[in-house]
Amino acid sequence: MRTCHAWPPLRRPAATPARAGASTGPDVTSKKAVFLDRDGTIIRDAHYLSDPAQVELLPDAAKAIGMLRSAGFLLFLFTNQSGIGRGFFTLESVHRCNERMVELIGSGPAVFTGICIAPESPGQPAVYRKPNPRFIDESVARHQLDRSLSWMAGDKVIDVETGINAKINAALIGTRRLPENITAPVYESLFTFARAVTARPG
Repeated sequence: MRTCHAWPPLRRPAATPARAGASTGPDVTSKKAVFLDRDGTIIRDAHYLSDPAQVELLPDAAKAIGMLRSAGFLLFLFTNQSGIGRGFFTLESVHRCNERMVELIGSGPAVFTGICIAPESPGQPAVYRKPNPRFIDESVARHQLDRSLSWMAGDKVIDVETGINAKINAALIGTRRLPENITAPVYESLFTFARAVTARPG
């Protein structure tokens, strides 16, 4: 089992010619990216989610993702799934839930440039598990990303810590509070984050 998937395990359809005026996603020369947590950030946080039927997008999450892509950000999914390491569900279950999420987003199977599923439980050595920034560091090198223009966004403090550890921008999504020793912007939702980030120059 591969610990981290640098490319989506989604089933890609055969390529079809682009329609006139259709969006083809971000400019391939883009050097900025947003690394997104999954549960509680894009979809409702269902405890140890393993059933695709329970995947539910948070309000305006699909709109937020469209805004980020239109602004030239490459998107990466970075999710801790300790339920795999704990034996609660399989990696394939996570793939199916991700596929359902992408279907609901409606931007096509290539919406994420890369996906990292970290299966370690807290008691296991952290290979890719957040707040380890390894996936971000590898993606920065592979895609020549500009750290100063890139973000890690998620609903947990560990997501913010991951961004800080990777030396990129970090944002907390939702209503959690950050410890006094961590400074980062806090946004009510992924949509308010996307609206703020896409309004910035660069």
